[in-house]
Amino acid sequence: MATSHASTIETRFAIPGMDPDVGGRTAAILQERLVALLDLTLTLKHVHWNVVGPAFIGVHKMLDEQVDAVRLMSDESAERIAALGASPNGLAGSLVGTRTWDDYSLMRATTLEHLGGLDLVYGGVIQGHREAMEELAEIEPVSQDMVIDQLKMLEQFHWFVRAHLESSDGQLSTSGADTERDAARQAQSGGNR
Repeated sequence: MATSHASTIETRFAIPGMDPDVGGRTAAILQERLVALLDLTLTLKHVHWNVVGPAFIGVHKMLDEQVDAVRLMSDESAERIAALGASPNGLAGSLVGTRTWDDYSLMRATTLEHLGGLDLVYGGVIQGHREAMEELAEIEPVSQDMVIDQLKMLEQFHWFVRAHLESSDGQLSTSGADTERDAARQAQSGGNR
């Protein structure tokens, strides 16, 4: 879920003291992150509905808290885009048409399988947020602060997921997995432990 492809979005007005081109570029970066956050919200809810197994209730409840927090991040990002004078786009067609990754690939699966898949999903979202953070450092520190705050929470959620996948010696069962299905298989079998 990484690599910035955002160009510049046309803005209707500029924030006082901000170059309109900077506002448009910032809005484009944030729109890309909005798409990732909306997709993450939908993916987390999908997993919440389709997770089964002995640790079901703990993971089911943990994911609902993450869904709520990521929804707030989405709202904050969309409102910042609007404040920059652009129109945030959260429509399903735009989401599917602009994202650079495929749909989450697991349906009904065990807690470990889904957590393995989510390890890769969170990794992609976090990588994209880090790239946005670096680019925004050069052009727009207010929006960068927002992305940093979101990143802190996303990294904590990733840690919650990874805690289920980590051995006592610090090895992740999903280490080296390239796809959600590979990560799910490795997590279910205990990976390279």
